[in-house]
Amino acid sequence: MTQVAPLLSIRGLTKHYGNAEVLADVDFDLRAGEILGIIGPNGAGKTTLMECLVGLLPADGGEVRIRGAAIPATRRREAMFYLPDGIAPWSDQPVWRVTGLFRELHGLDAAREATIVARLELAPVLAKRVAELSKGYRRRLLLALALLTPQPILILDEPFDGFDLRQTLHVMHLLREVAAERALILSIHQLKDAERICDRLLLLAAGRRLGLGTLAELAAQAGATKPDLEEVFLGLTA
Repeated sequence: MTQVAPLLSIRGLTKHYGNAEVLADVDFDLRAGEILGIIGPNGAGKTTLMECLVGLLPADGGEVRIRGAAIPATRRREAMFYLPDGIAPWSDQPVWRVTGLFRELHGLDAAREATIVARLELAPVLAKRVAELSKGYRRRLLLALALLTPQPILILDEPFDGFDLRQTLHVMHLLREVAAERALILSIHQLKDAERICDRLLLLAAGRRLGLGTLAELAAQAGATKPDLEEVFLGLTA
């Protein structure tokens, strides 16, 4: 049987800042329809990994392949959309104008925009300027912009930051629907959130890959007594 190449394949991704090695030969694959979580202690290299992956930062080594074909940093954003944490785009503009601009930029119809706005419950703040939004509504807006893009791979940094449990579960349900047609990479600080949403997990520490696999596979690697991500995290990062 012919094996299908992963949607995304990373080999030997390396990054230095001076003498400090921030990423050390990181390898992983992303499969079509998958949600892959990146977890790790503060300073593990999660954000650097994502920025090198999409070409925002120059890597010092490694290869990125899309569907088996090597792709240079200058072309990676054709296949990947990266949503960083803590940004407020077009902060002086109303929400409706920002979502409309993104929709027009990517050639989507108004019905698609309306559906995303409704699913993320943005209607109460459409007339507000982005700078006036609460943290939770700003996060909803950013997620809406990510969903208004055509790239097959979405890379989201802290997608649940600013949400309570009920809101987090609602957004998780939406992202699971999105993953039926696209693949997602999520950097997640809260381990329980990662455990709920991710199909597989990439554990980083000090720029190195400590584990990659399902929760059950990582639990076996860590010698954990049960498939609990907090126990796995403590066991593998000790």
